[in-house]
Amino acid sequence: MRRTLATAAGALLAIATSLLTTPSPAQAETRAASGFHVGAGRLLDANGEDFVLRGVNHAHAWYPTRTPQALRDVKALGANSVRVVLATGDRWTRTEAADVAAIVTECRRNRLVCVLEAHDTTGYGEQAGAVSLARAVDYWLTLKDALRGQENYVLLNLGNEPYGNSGYQTWTADTQKAVARMRDAGFDHTLMVDAPNWGQDWTFTMRDNAGKVFAADPARNTVFSIHMYGVFDTAAEVNDYLNRFTSQGLPIVVGEFGNAHSDGDPDEDAIMAAAQRLGVGYLGWSWSGNGGGVEYLDMATGFDASRLTDWGRRLFDGSHGIRQTAREAGVFTSGPDDGSTGGACAVTYRLSDWGSWFNADVTIRNTGTTTVKGWRLDFAFPGEQRLNQAWNARAAQQGRQVRATDESWTETIPAGGTVSFGFNGSSTGTNAVPASFTLNGAVCTTN
Repeated sequence: MRRTLATAAGALLAIATSLLTTPSPAQAETRAASGFHVGAGRLLDANGEDFVLRGVNHAHAWYPTRTPQALRDVKALGANSVRVVLATGDRWTRTEAADVAAIVTECRRNRLVCVLEAHDTTGYGEQAGAVSLARAVDYWLTLKDALRGQENYVLLNLGNEPYGNSGYQTWTADTQKAVARMRDAGFDHTLMVDAPNWGQDWTFTMRDNAGKVFAADPARNTVFSIHMYGVFDTAAEVNDYLNRFTSQGLPIVVGEFGNAHSDGDPDEDAIMAAAQRLGVGYLGWSWSGNGGGVEYLDMATGFDASRLTDWGRRLFDGSHGIRQTAREAGVFTSGPDDGSTGGACAVTYRLSDWGSWFNADVTIRNTGTTTVKGWRLDFAFPGEQRLNQAWNARAAQQGRQVRATDESWTETIPAGGTVSFGFNGSSTGTNAVPASFTLNGAVCTTN
């Protein structure tokens, strides 16, 4: 979470030019990638394909029972990634290794890249009870077995907003030490590091020292995360900050941002436009459950995907929003991972039309040889149909495009087996069967 800053947002334009120490392109390509990795200043997936985060934050540490449905919902709305709040046990109830493993499984099942973050570091040096980055690394080391082999699907955000507005001068050295300890312990994952000053870096500590931190990572696999709230209330400030990184070939993401905040009104339109122009990832804060006067940062009211707030609609459906710009990670679209992706498939769509309204019964047959566990069916209405209510699946419509995803009781399609779901809706003009269907990105035959 964020905190009001005493420094004016205009300070971003008053600091001298960057002192970034930039690794050469050759340095950036030195590691033999086995999962997500950085190349030439870009985040690449395990297939070497450019990947741009387009997703949301979810507060698992405070709402652990909400996580499975939350992940399903944000995927259905088009996200390709989710940043998940974990707790080290120092300020909030510890997220244990078994729980972390379950979160990763749910992310993979929903074909979401999982950014895991340790939240207890928030505001260290200013916030009572906050812990150091070193303490966060202690926590990550206890999760090594749960995270081993997940480098294709998981990024590790070492500590959320690891300094407040006091003590941030040690950010560079402390971050270098934290990265070194992770590498020495055998973590090959892409590491994400947050800025100080409650994540907003109004002192430019991260901006001016990111090159040093990147060069000190023996894997050259560190991504930098800026949180954009009241400090970033103009397009000039947003563009200047992000341009400083991209022009130096350093990987940057907007790890949190909102459409309002107690420390000022961030320019979310400028943030999203700049991110799209530069190919920079962004993760909005947050899905649901905000309190303490920042309830307006909820994207979904009461964790209900059918009750998106203005902020939620802006993030998912607005210009440069998630639906418009998100692309699924190539590690999911190119083939199966843990059994949650699709193989060969056939779809039967039975239409019952009563003029201005209709029912559709859909059956998905797994014609492949392996079980599908977790599915997403995409198709387009051929006319002016509007989806109303679905059963045995969750469904959402954007324009003519429809995406249906499994419920917990319909998530598994055995080899040779089927699942069925249905929905009703309204229509004007001629109703007809959709022309094509894709299951987890694979084109199905139609019956």
